[in-house]
Amino acid sequence: MGIIVSKNNDENSRLNQRITADLRERAQKEMRGSDPDLVEDSDYAKDLKKSGNYAWVWAVLVVLAIISLVVIVLI
Repeated sequence: MGIIVSKNNDENSRLNQRITADLRERAQKEMRGSDPDLVEDSDYAKDLKKSGNYAWVWAVLVVLAIISLVVIVLI
């Protein structure tokens, strides 16, 4: 009885390994030459621009606003 169960487990593990290898091979074939996260293909990112040269100005304004709020609260 134990030999039959062991033989079935061995056959199942071989089958699982073959299926896993086949699926891995198919996935690698599909991923070649494609964008894995699909960000460039999405519709919402089509017309977006990268931040300009003056994006640092917004960061400075936010920091100044936070400093102003802290000073107002403390006085």
